[in-house]
Amino acid sequence: MESFLFQATIYLGAAVLAVPLAARLGLGSVLGYLAAGIVIGPVLGLVGTETADLQHFAEFGVVMMLFLIGLELEPRALWNMRTKLLGLGGLQIVLTTLVIMGVTMFMGQSWANALSIGLILALSSTAIVLQTLTEKGLVQTAGGRNVFAVLLSQDIAVIPMLAFLPLLAVSLPIAFNQDGSIGINGSDSVASGAGGHGSEGNGLEHFIETLPGWGVTLVTLGAIAIIILAGIFLTRPLFRYIHHARLREMYTALALLMVVAIAVLMDTVGLSPALGTFLAGVVLANSEFRHELESDLEPFKGLLLGLFFITVGAGFDFQTFFGDPFRILGLTILLILLKGGVLYGLARAWRLKPHDRWLFTLGLSQAGEFGFVLVSFAVTTGVLMAGLGQRLVLIIALSMLITPLLFILYEYLSSKMGEESNDEPDEIDHTGTVIIAGIGRFGQVVNRLVQSAGFETVVLDNDLTTVQTMRKFGFKGFFGDPTRPDLLKAAGIDQASVLVVAVDSKDAAVKLVKYARKLRPDLHIIARARDRVHVYELYEAGANDIVREMFDSSLRAGRYALENLGLSEYEAAEAEELFYHHDRAALKELATLWKPDVPVDQIPEYVARARELNNDLETALATRQQKEENAARNRKGRRPGDRSSSTANRG
Repeated sequence: MESFLFQATIYLGAAVLAVPLAARLGLGSVLGYLAAGIVIGPVLGLVGTETADLQHFAEFGVVMMLFLIGLELEPRALWNMRTKLLGLGGLQIVLTTLVIMGVTMFMGQSWANALSIGLILALSSTAIVLQTLTEKGLVQTAGGRNVFAVLLSQDIAVIPMLAFLPLLAVSLPIAFNQDGSIGINGSDSVASGAGGHGSEGNGLEHFIETLPGWGVTLVTLGAIAIIILAGIFLTRPLFRYIHHARLREMYTALALLMVVAIAVLMDTVGLSPALGTFLAGVVLANSEFRHELESDLEPFKGLLLGLFFITVGAGFDFQTFFGDPFRILGLTILLILLKGGVLYGLARAWRLKPHDRWLFTLGLSQAGEFGFVLVSFAVTTGVLMAGLGQRLVLIIALSMLITPLLFILYEYLSSKMGEESNDEPDEIDHTGTVIIAGIGRFGQVVNRLVQSAGFETVVLDNDLTTVQTMRKFGFKGFFGDPTRPDLLKAAGIDQASVLVVAVDSKDAAVKLVKYARKLRPDLHIIARARDRVHVYELYEAGANDIVREMFDSSLRAGRYALENLGLSEYEAAEAEELFYHHDRAALKELATLWKPDVPVDQIPEYVARARELNNDLETALATRQQKEENAARNRKGRRPGDRSSSTANRG
């Protein structure tokens, strides 16, 4: 127990120290975890042989991650991805395998070795790539969705790969080792249990192994059917049963039970646990329990994934690496270049935009964690020699360590490309009194209101789908980046009276306001703000009117609350109006105390004045309420027929 607690302290301490530092330096959490593992493993030697066993446990984070991703996808969305899964994902696996196989055969390997190496290295790291995409907000981009489709295809492909690899050992020569054991392809005696097919399986696994091929297929389909049917029919009764306990931790226990049970079922029938839990997540995507499951599993997923990344770093064999560093590093770079070449070609064939093309290429150029499983299985079944397998493990681990740097390279290339990488914008043949930049939920209402009053508008948006949808409903809009000076000039920025800035990106909004104010000092600029700090940035940039996107709706909700707490409609409206004017005045005053790049809670004069203004608001509201109460009493005191009132009036 003491040893376990000591090891846990080391792993958690390394993560707590390294990850925030890496995030502060802009390197991302994944690189922080990997660096922490290298420090506590090869550098300081604080962890040792337990790392490999711990890695199998930590891989459960990948299973949870795919379950949570499945919760975000409706079955219809998954069906819509079928072209990418079979076409883009399938082509990536086949072409990458063939390219690596050809290069490996050129280096002197047999065709069987070369094919197995190609299959192993064709896979990419689901854990590192999806975690990094999520951190950087790239999952919902076109490039991110294509990356996810390929990763999902690879996870599915692991199953037939495990079935196919032993066939490559049939043609390999059999030799006897010195101890009399049988070795294949000149390898050392095979390590037991590496492929998960040893004698330690349970009775059900042994039963499945004795079935004929059609029986295994039926069992596999039955397992998938069980998951789907349980997700549809058993989830609601289970949650209702748990609900009666009135214990928050029971929801967490149920969420963990679901994921663990599905993983065990998939593993028993020889399928990928990650694939099974992903399927379960898709089934539950439309369920009312989706958000509950997400909130319960998210902390476990994050910790287990972090632990997995640490074990990858801690398990890196520097002794073997330094035995032949240039060769291993060169082969790793060659792997990234070969995969990158195939990926870039596929991205061009699929007509991805340059930004998405580079994300697709650099995001998937590494080898993946499933490669460790396949290498171990290939060595166990005699497909690969032990020494070759050890070098492959090093190449896989090193490519995973390099992955965060590839994402940094993507960000550098993306910043250099700017927005010129988008599709060609529309030719703008129309000008108007009002230019609306951004036609999301906010911009749509502004556009409809202004047009209904008889004024001409010009709408610009860099989301082609949104513009096309808008046109279907009879509203004219132009596709293009609203921050581009040439498009603004074509839209009539030199003659327009009003510019409405409603773009989603905070930085783009500030950039657009600055440019428009510099170009037209007399232009009236109305800008949408996300929060108070964004208000200050837009105010400094030169916006005339700044609308916080949730402010007015929040005021209405507050007014409804006051009305249901006993205030009349008039009193609630008065309180709303007082708060509105006070908050606008306070915001304008606080904008003069705000300092760029400094958190507002670290500006002493800002905090002090904000507290004073809040007290002023409470005083004003109390004074207004007292006046209303006095007026109500006076009105009541002057009712006809009230003697005291009549006497007082005569007096």
